[in-house]
Amino acid sequence: MIFNLKYTITDKLLNNLTLIAAAREVIEESYLVPKWEAKLRRQALLHNTHSSTAIEGNNLTFEQVESLADGKDVIAANKDKQEVLNYLEALGKIPSITKKGDIKINDLLAVHKIVTKGTLQNDSGVGVFRDRQVFVGRRVVDGTTIREIVEYMPPQAKDVPELVKEFINWLNLDKISEMNPVLLAGIVHYEIVRIHPFIDGNGRTARLFAALVLYLSGFDHRRIFALDDFYDRDRKTYYAALKTVQTNNNDLTQWLEYFSTGVAISITEVKDAIFKLGTAKKMSHKKQIGLTPRQMRIVEYINAKGKVTNKDLQGLFKISAQAVHKELTKLVGLKVIKPKGQGRALCYILV
Repeated sequence: MIFNLKYTITDKLLNNLTLIAAAREVIEESYLVPKWEAKLRRQALLHNTHSSTAIEGNNLTFEQVESLADGKDVIAANKDKQEVLNYLEALGKIPSITKKGDIKINDLLAVHKIVTKGTLQNDSGVGVFRDRQVFVGRRVVDGTTIREIVEYMPPQAKDVPELVKEFINWLNLDKISEMNPVLLAGIVHYEIVRIHPFIDGNGRTARLFAALVLYLSGFDHRRIFALDDFYDRDRKTYYAALKTVQTNNNDLTQWLEYFSTGVAISITEVKDAIFKLGTAKKMSHKKQIGLTPRQMRIVEYINAKGKVTNKDLQGLFKISAQAVHKELTKLVGLKVIKPKGQGRALCYILV
């Protein structure tokens, strides 16, 4: 199926892609200082984590997810807490997982390992392909008994390694890099769900890999879109949209219409947030402040904690006090942060 993709660019799909392109242009041309970018990224991180884990039955509230992200403990089941911590970690590692055109099977296995570690009944299923048949189903009450209805029967376990190999090879083709990133992410999301490579964690892995594709394509290079929120708002519609590919003889059109609608809504929400900040369309007289990945992590740390010290960053980056001072001095010079206090009380806050 993957080498003979079937979908039609309908009016709805075209309208969604047009809306997405227009909204993204506004975002890219807006003047976003690191402080605001860090806040948008953090909100996306929290919302994606809460929604993607909630879809799979996690009971933590958004506030509890935020507390865990801040390093605090919450009163909840250990499995629920671990699932959230795993997803936060996986989202944080997206920039370092792989490179465009060089995606490997081990990258998919690595994402699954992060997502499921410490949460499965048997650790032997973490980061490895399933070794038995599974199915997607739901339980219904039939009189005095409960029976399982099979909604989807994935490929046999023996076929999974070859199916994943074909999928990854296809994903690395030069011509695929020219595909619209939204369509590509939607196809990647569906294909991982279709193959169902793992005993558990397929949905979370599929959503993370779709986010990875959007990042590698440069579409969401700032990682500020909360697409998983869209799925969680109406889970029945989400699952129904995935199921349309089967019922429509492997035609992806309805699924891609749904997926692109989610991207359109997510990107519009970000655009609206930027308008509220009053930064839209201001690039004509102000330049974006370009930061290195390490400098951006410092900004994100301060955004989450309120302040940072030299000692904090020594522990975070495992570097010397002198190296930290150098980074902090650069950020002060860029007027991104400013010092507060003196001596042992010296810390840095966002401008």
